[in-house]
Amino acid sequence: MRLILDTVTFIWAVSTPERLSRAAMSALRKGTSVREISVVSLTEIAVKQTRGKLTFGKADALAGVADLRLRVLPYAAEHAFRLFDLPTHHADPFDRQIIAQALVENVPVATPDEAFNLYEGLKVIW
Repeated sequence: MRLILDTVTFIWAVSTPERLSRAAMSALRKGTSVREISVVSLTEIAVKQTRGKLTFGKADALAGVADLRLRVLPYAAEHAFRLFDLPTHHADPFDRQIIAQALVENVPVATPDEAFNLYEGLKVIW
């Protein structure tokens, strides 16, 4: 099973794993899972850290990707084109890109963000 961690899930998994739901933790611990993080999440972390909105930095992100054995999912044109048809249930541009990726890739997203549940065809694990 493939699984995309959204940005907050990634940060929590690294810094405060007790905040993860049982379902999310179970999916992360499953040995057969292919755990992924979008390059969009890494970009969001870099932007917010640079602006002083986040203390989670480059070293934390690098260590988290390694420790959680995450595969970094590139953002491709087909993901961007999916945004044209995506309803505006969610205003955050980073989250919208992750949603578009997950829909194109047909991969569930681990997120506590309830707005993700509004997207038809998107499987959310939390």
